[in-house]
Amino acid sequence: MRKFTDEGLSQEDVVSLMKAALMSPTSKRTNAWRFIAVDDKETLQKLSCCKEHSAIFLADAALAIVVTADPLVSDIWIEDASVASIIIQLQAEDLGLGSCWVQIRERFHASGIPAGEYVREVLDIPLQLQVLSIIAIGHKGMERKPFNEEHLQWEKIHINKYGGK
Repeated sequence: MRKFTDEGLSQEDVVSLMKAALMSPTSKRTNAWRFIAVDDKETLQKLSCCKEHSAIFLADAALAIVVTADPLVSDIWIEDASVASIIIQLQAEDLGLGSCWVQIRERFHASGIPAGEYVREVLDIPLQLQVLSIIAIGHKGMERKPFNEEHLQWEKIHINKYGGK
């Protein structure tokens, strides 16, 4: 969902989203992730410029959750932070909210600096933390058609071994 209404989130919704993030599973329960919840409109506007393409809708979100992790705590911080990002999105959907993942890791700001560095500067994130994603959340500004099961690519499923022979 990249279109949001102007309606804010309730405190209960924000607590529910953050609780889901904190309960997301991690390898060896290292909990290397850290989350920054942003609802300040000026800061959301700055974050919407974090990379050249596909982030402008952050300015219209009611909330952005910046998902970071410490690579010194876990060697699989990318996977753990990815799981947390998706858990946040599933919780948003369960609450009837829309969300969209903004990829930060390995993306670049218009100036050429890494998007993660730009976000780090905007939010004063400690150097040891790496920024994986930003999850934009808000009330849905449009309805989307559900996925059409006729388009499922069953040929990409293999049983017992690749190719099935």
